[in-house]
Amino acid sequence: MNESEFNVLVDDVMLKIEDCLDEESETDLDYMTVGGVLTVKCENGAQIIFTRQAPVSQLWVATPQGGFHFDYDVDTKTWLRDSDQQSFVPFLIATFSEVAGEQLGFDTLSD
Repeated sequence: MNESEFNVLVDDVMLKIEDCLDEESETDLDYMTVGGVLTVKCENGAQIIFTRQAPVSQLWVATPQGGFHFDYDVDTKTWLRDSDQQSFVPFLIATFSEVAGEQLGFDTLSD
């Protein structure tokens, strides 16, 4: 995958995350995207930050629990955490539940 293809994939996943926040969030989750970085500010003051790392073709997620790196698996069309191959959607569901107290499905990311 070249850098342009990678950037399209990251843009797509970030837009889908934003759509989910708009449609499913029941608390005050604010978000902004600046320079390819999506920052989600939770009602409790915690943040979840998504950044693209084009040199290593990874999507990085920073949470109060730590930083996590995801690679895109072209065969399965899934983002997988590099440390243990956990899929991105279950990770997001658990993270937003833990950090924001939100039960979000992120269904559009499962397409």
